[in-house]
Amino acid sequence: MKFKTPLVPATLVSRYKRFLFDAVLDDGTKITGSCPNTGSMWGLTTPGSRIWLSEHNSPTRKYRHCLELVEADGTIVGINTGLPNRLAEEAIGAGLISNLGDYALLKREQKYGQASRIDILLEDPQLGRAYVEVKNVHMTRVNGLFEFPDSVTARGAKHLDELGDMVEAGHRAVMLFLVQRSDGFRLKLCRDLDPNYAAAFDRAVGRGVEAFAVRCDITSEEIRPVDLIVIDEPGMMVREDRLLKTGHP
Repeated sequence: MKFKTPLVPATLVSRYKRFLFDAVLDDGTKITGSCPNTGSMWGLTTPGSRIWLSEHNSPTRKYRHCLELVEADGTIVGINTGLPNRLAEEAIGAGLISNLGDYALLKREQKYGQASRIDILLEDPQLGRAYVEVKNVHMTRVNGLFEFPDSVTARGAKHLDELGDMVEAGHRAVMLFLVQRSDGFRLKLCRDLDPNYAAAFDRAVGRGVEAFAVRCDITSEEIRPVDLIVIDEPGMMVREDRLLKTGHP
């Protein structure tokens, strides 16, 4: 996924009220912009951090600038939670995730479950249906290890239970973690921050829900899904030949 227009570099002053941030552009201009991420953004809000912003001239927007990327721990991290579904589609189309790319039809934001919407619904006359829930990941507390979630998500736990319901109804269901940073090769659940989500994940896997994690390479020009990484949880594994092809431990 290439950014439609060049991103604007800046320096972060502060992120606050979840939806807002203050920054200083390279020419010294002070601005306030919108933050498309309502999570805690653990480790990504340090004042003085290098950031990159998209610009929008729509008269319906209150703020011209939108936060897209943050430099942290020596790497560039994508924080826009509006992008993972699009990146997941690219990963599926590139054949990175099992045989999901073999389905004939891909639909977005379809109603299912208890007043929910599935991020991606795949359909095929031979393969049937596959329900794919996508979650954005950008948290790390240990070098090389990604974690999810970065804050309590009751909604996320509900989605896992609904994926399990789809399996019991005879369909395929997939939990896809889309990692918007490139400095790690394993993912674990953040059980200390949200034990309820971890319990819901364990239930879902026990009911037959599949789980995958895709890592992205990121520059100020593009975000590109590149490979599967290990989900370091009981019952989870990545095929050995996939690991050998990517060269990751």
